[in-house]
Amino acid sequence: MSTTAVAPLTTEDAELLVATARRAAEEAGVTVSVTVLDAGGHLLAFRRDDRAVLISGETSTRKAYTALQLNAPTADLVDAVQPGGLFHTLPTALDRPLLFIAGGAPVHREGRLIGAVGVGGGAPEQDHGFATAAVQALA
Repeated sequence: MSTTAVAPLTTEDAELLVATARRAAEEAGVTVSVTVLDAGGHLLAFRRDDRAVLISGETSTRKAYTALQLNAPTADLVDAVQPGGLFHTLPTALDRPLLFIAGGAPVHREGRLIGAVGVGGGAPEQDHGFATAAVQALA
């Protein structure tokens, strides 16, 4: 069995993700923060619009981290943390808090997880749309 190296998420990729998410938000009239993490969870890019609420910086980062750690869009995980859900206690079980609100999306290349993008500042459905647009632009 051979393993083929997959190119990691680059700074250029991260800048494209941020620009695309911000453009989608701007077109919707929403001010946001956008965070891009590499496969190791390290910050590659961050941008907060001047008028975005301050907490959006934190939420965008936690959404990206959650999407990365669970390799799933955060929008798909919301029900899992409700009482009786598979991950009900997960948000409080770890040292680094996860955030189960729509707006985080994993980034894949050739089927491999290479990072994640998180968007905060709009309604959860809006943030999910902005993050999804960013991931699609990279594909």
